Amino acid sequence: MTLSSVNTIWVLLGAALVFFMQAGFSLCEAGFTRAKNTGNILMKNLMDFCIGTPCFWLFGFGIMFGAGNAIIGWLDPGITGDYSFVLPSGVPLWAFAIFQTVFCATAATIVSGSMAERTKFSAYCIYSACISLFIYPISGHWIWGGGWLSQLGFHDFAGSTAVHMVGGVCACIGAAMLGPRIGKFGKDGKPKAILGHNITAAALGVFILWFCWFGFNGCSTVAMDSDDALTSAGLIFFNTNLAAAVACCVTLIFTWIRYGKPDVSMTYNAALAGLVGITAGCDAVSPVGAAIMGAVFGIVVVLSVEFFDKVAKIDDPVGAVSVHGVCGALGTILTGLFATGVSTEKGLFYGGGVHMLGIQLLGVVSVAAYVAVVITIVFTIIKKTIGLRVSAEEEITGLDVTEHGLLTAYAGFSMMPDTISADDEPVVVTGDVPVAEAVPVKKVPDFREEGTPKFTKVEIICKESRLENLKDAMISIGITGMTVSHVLGCGIQKGKPEYYRGVQVETNLLPKVQVDIVVSKVPVRTVIETAKEVLYTGHIGDGKIFVYDVENVVKVRTGEEGYDALQDVE
Repeated sequence: MTLSSVNTIWVLLGAALVFFMQAGFSLCEAGFTRAKNTGNILMKNLMDFCIGTPCFWLFGFGIMFGAGNAIIGWLDPGITGDYSFVLPSGVPLWAFAIFQTVFCATAATIVSGSMAERTKFSAYCIYSACISLFIYPISGHWIWGGGWLSQLGFHDFAGSTAVHMVGGVCACIGAAMLGPRIGKFGKDGKPKAILGHNITAAALGVFILWFCWFGFNGCSTVAMDSDDALTSAGLIFFNTNLAAAVACCVTLIFTWIRYGKPDVSMTYNAALAGLVGITAGCDAVSPVGAAIMGAVFGIVVVLSVEFFDKVAKIDDPVGAVSVHGVCGALGTILTGLFATGVSTEKGLFYGGGVHMLGIQLLGVVSVAAYVAVVITIVFTIIKKTIGLRVSAEEEITGLDVTEHGLLTAYAGFSMMPDTISADDEPVVVTGDVPVAEAVPVKKVPDFREEGTPKFTKVEIICKESRLENLKDAMISIGITGMTVSHVLGCGIQKGKPEYYRGVQVETNLLPKVQVDIVVSKVPVRTVIETAKEVLYTGHIGDGKIFVYDVENVVKVRTGEEGYDALQDVE
């Protein structure tokens, strides 16, 4: 075989881009989950690639691409056999091998998100290895390795089924067997929203994945040395981008209508749904077809996330089952409708009849069934031996510290506290404390001298949006010092209902600002009336004002006490 430098560079570029998708998955999954599990998720995304690479080298590649039979390839530890019959034109073996390795790692990493925040790290390492060793390679052989589906004409250009649906099915089975996170469902069975801690990280992850998807789909041409390859690559890039963009637009509008506001996390999920769905037919459909498919994915991903949350009761923190499993399968099937006949036979909407559609359906069902059976066996063995899930105490504490000894992934940053906990029985307080453990209570004397001004603390809880106006108003009446804190709290109304990924957020704790002011000379009533005037809107959430007596004030630098400590005169 004559090697082609341009084809080899194209394949290696694709391998590098698909590898970088691990960074995208890491950030996306970490952002959509809670801060106390960030290190665990980052570690899992690192290790599924690092474990999958030698597993695929030792056994997976041979099983997937070996010329065995229609069901399985051959055992070829270390990739030492002859694969000339399957290599793309002008591409050397090791370039093709690394390209396929990074695809295998993508299938394995999908499972991480759906099983996040409650899976044992040791169990994750084992089933990740199993996916790379034989689950992904066998179904991959059927589709891309010359197996029975490829002989029938099944079309999955870059892996909507071969990669994404395989990972999505594993994710679904795993999340179902694990059970939901503590606090995800109430006693009435209704889901509760568990907010992701860092939407910025999730957004960056999605943008990285979108960027890398041009390599995932575009470089799957594995050639750039002909006019046909150049034309095909251009169409693939355009369709990939168009489907994702349209999916986002449709989800934005759909969630806006459905929830009253456009859902941020769901719209980012839609971008991935569009990318996953178009992957099977990005070379076979027209831009019109890609746009229609993207619109379908934009609606389906929302309904699917709601279905798994509210009906199936499967807790999927990042929407991996809906994005990769559901939209991967749907995109493969829709290719049987929208294929124009340029690179495959024509789909149903282009006069090709039901033949291609039937083959696409057969492929999706057979691969899903195979993966579901095998991964169920794998999970069952793990569950019966080392265990699949961490203890309730470890889950509540967070997997960063309990699984890895990492106190926090965000040292130096203040994070929103986790208010989800197990439904423990309330502790009965008796008041009986051993004498040795009792804390002596001392009466603090009143340091105020007779005739000195009275000190009063005014504590104002308000919306952060009103802080600047409040500050200016306080300064205008003579207030020279204040302390401002970001706090969480709630009143009787518990705030206006909001939605996160289609689930109503229980707003027990709302972000507010607390302004503490100690006054002596300025009349307390003036402070209160001024604050009321600035903060009042007439709507729920305007805030509260609390007034306390202060016994004494001490300025640490000078040692001054009382009224003098509140002055800033040298």
